[in-house]
Amino acid sequence: MSSSTDIEHSIEEQCARRGMRMTEQRRIIAQVIERADDHPDVEELYRRASAIDIGISLSTVYRTLNLFEEAGLVTKHDFKDGRARFEPIPDEHHDHLIDIRNGRVIEFRNEEIEAIQEVIARRLGYKLVDHRLELYAVPIGERMPEVPQPVEDQTQPVEDQTQPAPSKEKPR
Repeated sequence: MSSSTDIEHSIEEQCARRGMRMTEQRRIIAQVIERADDHPDVEELYRRASAIDIGISLSTVYRTLNLFEEAGLVTKHDFKDGRARFEPIPDEHHDHLIDIRNGRVIEFRNEEIEAIQEVIARRLGYKLVDHRLELYAVPIGERMPEVPQPVEDQTQPVEDQTQPAPSKEKPR
């Protein structure tokens, strides 16, 4: 998690640079997000913020997160668990691995994956400008009962799978 505690990069400082009004409750919510070492949802952010200031309501947390998201200060994730989860916009790009058994989110960066994505985009005739990678997994040794086990490994190297899909347009 990129919990930036550097004052010049804090959400509060970025709000000030943009001329956004910072109430004490917004400051607390910003600090709670920045200190989080996980990707909390709105209810968890509310629980943490209201423990600091009992006057903070759930609707204040929702409004503040919307404001921060619209300003490009936080990003919202949908990790397929039915809850929007938040983190400050990171200083450096990273991807996520989500343990679907317990919801734990692990941030990682892998240069090989980054390079392969560039190759794929180029082979398909594009220049990659952004991406988001989320891997959903279970710990090794645990099986997902609904996922059939492959009979044989039929995977191909990534380079062999980057052909553009045939056009679905009908000739006129």
